[in-house]
Amino acid sequence: MIALLVTAAAALGVHWLYTAVAFGWRGLGLGPLVEHRPAAARFDIDAWLRQAGLEDIVRSEFIAVVISLFVLGSLVGFATFGGPFPAIVLGGFVASFPVASYRVRRKERRQRAQEAWPRMIEEIRMQTSSMGRSIPNALFDVGRRGPEELRSAFEAAHHEWLLTTDFTRTVTALKHHLADPSADMTSETLLIAHELGGADLDRRLESLAEDRRQDTQGRKDARSRQAGARFARLFVLAVPAGMALAGMSIGNGRTAYQSSTGQAVVLVALTLIIGCWSWAGLVMRLPEQQRVFVE
Repeated sequence: MIALLVTAAAALGVHWLYTAVAFGWRGLGLGPLVEHRPAAARFDIDAWLRQAGLEDIVRSEFIAVVISLFVLGSLVGFATFGGPFPAIVLGGFVASFPVASYRVRRKERRQRAQEAWPRMIEEIRMQTSSMGRSIPNALFDVGRRGPEELRSAFEAAHHEWLLTTDFTRTVTALKHHLADPSADMTSETLLIAHELGGADLDRRLESLAEDRRQDTQGRKDARSRQAGARFARLFVLAVPAGMALAGMSIGNGRTAYQSSTGQAVVLVALTLIIGCWSWAGLVMRLPEQQRVFVE
């Protein structure tokens, strides 16, 4: 009976995870939760994968990796602790590793983009003011010489410009592929200047570059001050894991894990470890700048 309940709970959890990621369903029901809310507020896994440089990975592959790690982590947990409930908790934690890895890649990609934008804005300003180049040509020239992570987006926007010569559609394509707040502000500034003209583009770009430079420097300083705390956070996982393995190898430690009291203690300990790890990550997370002018 217990095995049947555990199997049903695991199947229901996999169903909720798959439908939430693949279809965006919310709630605890077996079907989608009917509600009316703005599209911008919904979770967009495709945009997050683009920001992480994983636009070639489809949802089904991502979900398959998560489920595989859940099964593997559950098997390791069951072999270590000899009980289903600690195994399910450990499997769920291991299944979050691809999401955590993705978030690290996404953060690193956005950091590189944020650090590059002040220089790119300055180059666009120099080309449009001193060299007299048009705004689209200056944008594409700077993008071709920009960081490797951004070039594919500029190439797609340049292709759109060659096909349509419509700068509005070109800017929309660039914003779609970059999915970055700095790209949104820069693109909209250039779009307004291209459509309305005016002699104050140089001043606007200079102010925008200075704003991006200050934001980038502030985030660098904050990350440098958190370096020691982020290293210490690893001990939240390393120390309990070492103690668990040591306890299992001493005397009748493995048998103690399999008792009802041992299962309860292990379950509470795993919950506390995962909670402390997640809480530490939330405390040290820097606020992300919200995107603007997103359709």
